Amino acid sequence: METTLAHGANSAAQPLLQVDSVTLAFGGVRALSGVGFGVQPGSITAVIGPNGAGKTSLFNTISGFYRPTSGSIRFRGQDITRIPAPQRAKMGLGRSFQNIALFRGMTVLDNIKLGRHAHLKTNVFDALFYMGRARREEAELRRDIEERIIDFLEIDHIRHAPVSALSYGLQKRVEMARALAMQPEILMLDEPVAGMNREETEDMARFILDVRAEWGVTVLMVEHDMGMVMDLSDHVVVLNFGQVISQGVPAVVQADPEVNRAYLGSGNVDELRAKLRAAARIPTSAGAAA
Repeated sequence: METTLAHGANSAAQPLLQVDSVTLAFGGVRALSGVGFGVQPGSITAVIGPNGAGKTSLFNTISGFYRPTSGSIRFRGQDITRIPAPQRAKMGLGRSFQNIALFRGMTVLDNIKLGRHAHLKTNVFDALFYMGRARREEAELRRDIEERIIDFLEIDHIRHAPVSALSYGLQKRVEMARALAMQPEILMLDEPVAGMNREETEDMARFILDVRAEWGVTVLMVEHDMGMVMDLSDHVVVLNFGQVISQGVPAVVQADPEVNRAYLGSGNVDELRAKLRAAARIPTSAGAAA
């Protein structure tokens, strides 16, 4: 589907990230089936869909936690389908998680610093005696995190607090800070405002817009808050039962009858059963006998 990106993004540019015909199967169950879309540089792309549509499976496949059964993923034109997750992070794919994955006993600052470990060049000897390169890298790291990331996300007042003492909304902000410490070209956010109140959601939306505008970071996010998705996104990809059922600019996707049926249902029970059989690859005869 041909689309025009908002906010000045160039739709004719080569995608920074290209997902081509990606299928992911666990045994006889397909989590993803022929998924394909592109993420343009400098854009905010949202992946939406009902619960169980395959959104987090897609994120895990793009970031390298799952290897697709078939299809390919290209980043900056390079095929990364078989590249391990740590190497993808080093290349510029930084992400947060649907369920907060911070070290709760560590401080905010130490959690954020962990995001930069893939880029550090210190060897074991330097690190052991904290000398030379290790000392210089530590100083540069602290300066970058404290002067840029912590200030940008307005969390200076909690930098030395243990993560376990923070509210849920602040923990989500710290997780975003750790992802930014990875110096990503694409920031992948898995449900960045899930569980947040309205004020926290508005703050996070502002940070997402600012990280694109001020830092030039491309954003790919999974999100259930439709108001936020439609307000922020340049391009929206809709998944249902592991397949892309619609994609385009927010206004086009929002008006798509197939998207409305995916969220609201058609009321036809036989149609729902047929979709479930197709997603699970269960033969019709076996499903009818159940």
